[in-house]
Amino acid sequence: MYKVLVVDDHPFIRTALRTLVSEEGYKVVGETDNGVDAISQVRQLTPDLMLLDITMPRLDGIAVIERIRALEVNTRIIVLTSLSSEHYATRCISAGASGFISKTDELSVLAQAMKTVMKGYVYYPETVVAFSRKRALAVDEAQLIASLSNRELSVFQQLSRGMSNKDIAQNILLSSKTVSCYKARLLAKLNVKSVVDLADIARRNNLI
Repeated sequence: MYKVLVVDDHPFIRTALRTLVSEEGYKVVGETDNGVDAISQVRQLTPDLMLLDITMPRLDGIAVIERIRALEVNTRIIVLTSLSSEHYATRCISAGASGFISKTDELSVLAQAMKTVMKGYVYYPETVVAFSRKRALAVDEAQLIASLSNRELSVFQQLSRGMSNKDIAQNILLSSKTVSCYKARLLAKLNVKSVVDLADIARRNNLI
């Protein structure tokens, strides 16, 4: 039987969580209303799973996750929160949580999350996964753009505005052939296939 630690500063939520945990066949071995005691109980009780509120007195949930991961224990963590899921979930992922549940979700969602996490998987809402991918894409694009030379960036912006090679050549006093070389180089560096793709990247990064 898996051991569960419940951490939330609202007594009625802890009661609801205790009931659900018992109904799902797990054993509640401890509970607390603050982050400092949560870390202490993890050391003492070595629970298999922690249900953790992200906003608590004395030590917030993200800090608790980071400190527990530093202990190198096998406690899996599911975060419960009423805060904006996309922004906080990505922080929880980075800190090392195995799951993330909104307090507005049905209890059945938490039950499924517990089963998923205890099988060794992670459980995050699809909106959070999509948001994380979008952020990763934005970081990758920003790094690629930062690697461009000033001249490459200038050609990139002008191509993205729909200007022809000839017009760009006249603007920056180069030959059309040289502009074509810059265009080919930009497509390769930014890993895209067309000027339309270049324009999409430029718009996403506020360059046009």
